[in-house]
Amino acid sequence: MPVSYAVPADAPILGRDPVDQARAHVAEGAFAEGRVGTVGLELEYHLVDLADPARRPTWAEVERLAVGLPPMPAESRVTLEPGGQIELSTPPADDVVASVAALRADQAVLRAGLADAGFGAAALGTDPARPVQRINPSHRYAAMETHFDALGCAGAGQQMMTATAALQVNVDAGPRAGQPQRLALLRALVPVLVAASATSPWLGGRRSGWHSMRQGVWQGIDHARTDPYSDGDPSSAWAFYALSAPVMLVRDPDPSSDALTPVTHRVSFAEWLLGRGPVDRRPTLADLDYHLSTLFPPIRPRGYVELRCLDAMPDRWWPAMAALVCTLLDDPVASDGAREACEPVATCWEAAARDGLAHAGVRRAVARCAALAADHAPAGLHAEVAALADLLTTGRTPGDDVRVRADTHGPLAVLEEEARA
Repeated sequence: MPVSYAVPADAPILGRDPVDQARAHVAEGAFAEGRVGTVGLELEYHLVDLADPARRPTWAEVERLAVGLPPMPAESRVTLEPGGQIELSTPPADDVVASVAALRADQAVLRAGLADAGFGAAALGTDPARPVQRINPSHRYAAMETHFDALGCAGAGQQMMTATAALQVNVDAGPRAGQPQRLALLRALVPVLVAASATSPWLGGRRSGWHSMRQGVWQGIDHARTDPYSDGDPSSAWAFYALSAPVMLVRDPDPSSDALTPVTHRVSFAEWLLGRGPVDRRPTLADLDYHLSTLFPPIRPRGYVELRCLDAMPDRWWPAMAALVCTLLDDPVASDGAREACEPVATCWEAAARDGLAHAGVRRAVARCAALAADHAPAGLHAEVAALADLLTTGRTPGDDVRVRADTHGPLAVLEEEARA
């Protein structure tokens, strides 16, 4: 068990071994003990002006729309992203059936509210048609843009912030004794889930040939903040990863200030702890906690676990994908089968994103996992999972439909069609 250090959040991390102290803090907060089955869902949408789909809304319009929305019946939070994407985040629910029902209810209210103002919401992994553009003036996003530019990944950084959208599945880490096995299964599942969920063959009016251009964008950002962290004890591995990752932004120590200093050279948080940092002061636990929010691995611990590798998906598919994830993770028989099916491709992160089911090993693992999920899915979502499994076991994915429609009618037509769904 990590050692606890009673240090105020705004006090500098000093002492004989500040790196060890920081690692203990990160490890202690990584994975709380929890029950298996609790689920929260987050779904991002590209906001589309239905009268002029090629036009990206202004930030003033986005804010007015958000303020004008009615309360969400299931109490999902509504948040806004740098390119004007709008996100619904459900509270934790007892199981995936309840979580999907909550997101469906709030999605209906969101879509109705947007439609009343002449807007729609497209749930796709990337904006397939419109030029990449940041419209959110937040200091955080401006500083992120400066950091990405300085480290040579400006294009991918801006695309990630403004033209991508995800379906995020949040689950508890489970009982303490089983956490290493649970986290190992999640890591092994990622290539399968990347390939199965992809809906992003186009981005900004162009194709790159990647099965998931959203994942291709993440591959273009600093790998030290986007790659998976290593095997071994999950808490210790996460702590090592976090302190090795480069610092992106530094907040003003004055709590009344929202100023941020972008870091324009590569310096890890561990180096900052040792006095070689990006600013002329020692970091605090508050700085460390903020640093954690700038790390984007496909599986990110926050006490619970965020699964961040799924593309946003149209209404026909996202409930099935959420149920597939939870079934493979939580059902004992399905999880045993998935562990075996995924083992040969557990490290094929990039191949799954680039080639999808054209990669023979990924295709076999996807087909097996889809069949397991269909056999063991909860009754309330069985029909949805069975339909997705039927698609995946034939070697096709939801992204194939997006690609065919975009190739035939153009990416803007796809964006508009999804926004009107």
